[in-house]
Amino acid sequence: MFVRGPAASQMVLLSILLPLLHSLGGVLGAKTCVPRPSCSECIQSPGCAWCSAKGFLQAGEPSERRCDAKEALTSRGCKEPYLPETEEALLMKDKELSASDDIIQLRPQQIDFQLRVGVPQTFKVSFKRAEGYPIDLYYLMDLSFSMGDDLDMIKKLGQDLVSTLQSFTKKLRIGFGSFVDKVALPYVSQMKRKRRDPSPHRETSCQPAFSFQNLLNLTTDIAAFEKKVIGQRISANLDSPESGFDAIMQAAVCKDVIGWDKGTKILLYTSDDTFHMAGDGRLAGLSEPPDGHCHLSPSGLYDGTRFDYPSVGQLARVLTANNIQLIFAVTKNISAAYEELSKMIPQSVVGVLESDSSNVVQIIKNAYNSLSSSVVLEHHGTPQGLEVAYQAYCTSPSPGLPGLRPWSQRAECKDIKINQQVDFYVQLNMSRCLEQTEFHLSVQGISEQLKLVVKMKCECDCGPVEEASPSCSGHGTLHCGTCRCDPGFLGQTCDCQQSEDHVSLYEKCRHGGSSQLCSGHGSCECGKCACQHSFSGPFCECDDSNCAQSNQQLCGGNGKCVCGKCNCLAAYGGEACDCSTLTDRCQTAGRPCSGRGDCLCNRCVCKGGFDGDHCSHIPNNCTKYEKCVTCISNLAGEGAEACEVPCEGAELSSKDGRTLQDAHCSFQSFLYDVTLTPQGIVHLRYAEMPRTIDKTWVIIWSTMSGIVFIGLLIILISRLLLEFHYRRGVPKLRHRPAADRLEGDSHSLAQRYHHHHGHI
Repeated sequence: MFVRGPAASQMVLLSILLPLLHSLGGVLGAKTCVPRPSCSECIQSPGCAWCSAKGFLQAGEPSERRCDAKEALTSRGCKEPYLPETEEALLMKDKELSASDDIIQLRPQQIDFQLRVGVPQTFKVSFKRAEGYPIDLYYLMDLSFSMGDDLDMIKKLGQDLVSTLQSFTKKLRIGFGSFVDKVALPYVSQMKRKRRDPSPHRETSCQPAFSFQNLLNLTTDIAAFEKKVIGQRISANLDSPESGFDAIMQAAVCKDVIGWDKGTKILLYTSDDTFHMAGDGRLAGLSEPPDGHCHLSPSGLYDGTRFDYPSVGQLARVLTANNIQLIFAVTKNISAAYEELSKMIPQSVVGVLESDSSNVVQIIKNAYNSLSSSVVLEHHGTPQGLEVAYQAYCTSPSPGLPGLRPWSQRAECKDIKINQQVDFYVQLNMSRCLEQTEFHLSVQGISEQLKLVVKMKCECDCGPVEEASPSCSGHGTLHCGTCRCDPGFLGQTCDCQQSEDHVSLYEKCRHGGSSQLCSGHGSCECGKCACQHSFSGPFCECDDSNCAQSNQQLCGGNGKCVCGKCNCLAAYGGEACDCSTLTDRCQTAGRPCSGRGDCLCNRCVCKGGFDGDHCSHIPNNCTKYEKCVTCISNLAGEGAEACEVPCEGAELSSKDGRTLQDAHCSFQSFLYDVTLTPQGIVHLRYAEMPRTIDKTWVIIWSTMSGIVFIGLLIILISRLLLEFHYRRGVPKLRHRPAADRLEGDSHSLAQRYHHHHGHI
């Protein structure tokens, strides 16, 4: 579908370009419908629809009954409940993101909405910071006496400063201004000589003091900037703080004089001391706060003797409104004060200067990178009653960083590179009906804006008006299902003509002699009660909203509240219609609830000793049937039927001990197992444990016998080895020659002889 916009160009529906992100979740959840008596009021109530069908209401039912949730109206027989559509957002201006000569960083540029109260609508905004985006830098320098060496250094660094900025963009404009303090006591001496030359030393000459002076408008003439800086002289004041706030305010609001354009606007503030702020001007009798207008003289001077110093809040608002980013380049001894100040001023950073400002170029480079890497989307000029929420999708290339952020009142992405696109999902929600309104979304520090035009859907479009309608007894106009009666006629269907006999008509609206008309819950029209809100009945005596609840719903959502009682649907019962009459959830393979419980509200209510969804579980079954096993043991397995009481009617069966080795219950000398059959019968199988023999002495005698046997075996083996050795040696000795034996004997005698005489 296409529509023709103001520029006579065809526009496409926003829903074709990008899906509305209701699936992402809204900041405001769904709300319960609060009925209203007219269609226009009804559609302003979140969650409500209106039924305009003829004959929808019963006699005595109020008009509020036409206003309800769409599903509720449908269930009551309304075929086509009226629910105004809100997806009529039109992209009126949507140029592609571009880094060419016509740079476009924010998309889309204009959207027209038609909103309904309480129905949020979500759309997408994309931003991509373009490389080479124009930069306007205004150098604002403290020229108090202590900044003398800094001024000398800036005169030398002019070309380096320009070269650094040109590395970011070729579209550079630069300006220059300075500040000292208000030309009034106790800030600046009022002696004539001191006003001409406020120098604290005779050997040094200074220029007269001033609060702010615009020395060079923003220009592309770099040589003019260098010349202007070189030509500057320092000044002096009496106290330490300076009028930096005055200078920032005038540099921001005098945009036509300074020459601010649509590029990135940077205000570079350099100082070696703190600042005067709102309230300090009272010392000089200046109590009137700044009016936020430009007060520069034709020569570019501002003496500051009319207004007090600006407050931090004023500076923050002015800088934000003009999309100016602020860089504080200050010395280390005062950096802490400026760090705290920066926290209160959006899009501002602090850099620490060397004592002679020699690193100011590096500060500008670092600060620009820091400011440009942060993307903050914000809204301006939103009317009261319009809520705006954001969800940022920061597609950071760094691993581990989150992508889609939670919904919040602020949209911010950090560490974003040049030419890296980030997306924001914006949700609008109206809390009340408003006139057509316009407001803007923009990225901090960027002049481009997204214009949003919001129209409200506050009136019903129910079709043509039917005058002298038969539904209004021919005496009224039918619109959206309700009658507007002609003069002289009353009632929901205009069937009653006004009469002076009000007393008799009122008596028809009193119930049982009550003093209240229509039980205090309606109005008496032509002798008939027109009930209010959820009341019904001939005398509005029935409250159709005062019934039992279940799951936080009237009649559990399974019935209708009629005159304080729930009329349940066919498959439900109970006071709150929360009891199902079905039994399917109680069924098992055998009996319902395993025969051990009752099926109530389609749930098993188990008898004592049983639990589970189908009462099929016997908790602590081993312990429960110990008395039964004791009884069986005492009867020695005979006459088990006598144990019916302790066994609680369980079906008993005796088994062989070997067949119950897997039984998980044991007590005394019995093994047993308890199961519940689908028919609800408890089956107890039991068996006597096999008798065992005490094997202690067997082990002892076996051990001793083994020791004796092993000892005897060792002795026997030793004896056999000796016998074997002996038997091998004797035959050899017998077969030796006699001469060998004699020689051996002689040799032995000779040895004994020599041995004997050796001792003599």
